[in-house]
Amino acid sequence: MAEIQNSNPTIRNASDLPTRRGRTSSPTTKGQSLGLFASSIPSSTYLVDPFEPAPISSESDSDDDAVEPIDEQEIYDLISTISDPEHPLSLGSLAVVNLPDIHIKPLSRDLQTVLVEITPTITHCSLATVIGLGVRVRLEQSLPPRFRVDVRIKDGTHSTGDQVNKQLGDKERVAAALENAQLMGVLRKMLETCQ
Repeated sequence: MAEIQNSNPTIRNASDLPTRRGRTSSPTTKGQSLGLFASSIPSSTYLVDPFEPAPISSESDSDDDAVEPIDEQEIYDLISTISDPEHPLSLGSLAVVNLPDIHIKPLSRDLQTVLVEITPTITHCSLATVIGLGVRVRLEQSLPPRFRVDVRIKDGTHSTGDQVNKQLGDKERVAAALENAQLMGVLRKMLETCQ
């Protein structure tokens, strides 16, 4: 990571990214506008007051067994805010992850596979495996156990895509990578910006 390979990537405006999250105006100090950075400051409206009593549901307890559906938009919302290890921008802003490149497929009656195809900003990106690993870790930490995660490089977007896909699909390599303290530090930094 000594030298930035793509110092001028295409950047999407955060307000143009597809999301289900409410777009609220960010808090500002009196008379002070945040301008360009207003969309990068998270709103605190999603926080729950820990002292407020939980709402009492009148529905029966049988609804606890119901499986909450998760769709491609929700997967995108989980991973689009991961920060790029090379640039101070999110993977969604850099178009590394795109909503049309996320697919949920049934594996069996109880299991589903989430396939995420990532598009590196340049065809020879040396951090493509790290980005893929970050997406995989985020999804495995966030999704219920009924989901299997498959992260791949989109066909034709990377010069060594087959090799990167082989690394990302190999459970032993992924487990070994997650034991590397330096790599885990990079992943933690990437995931700090997740909402």
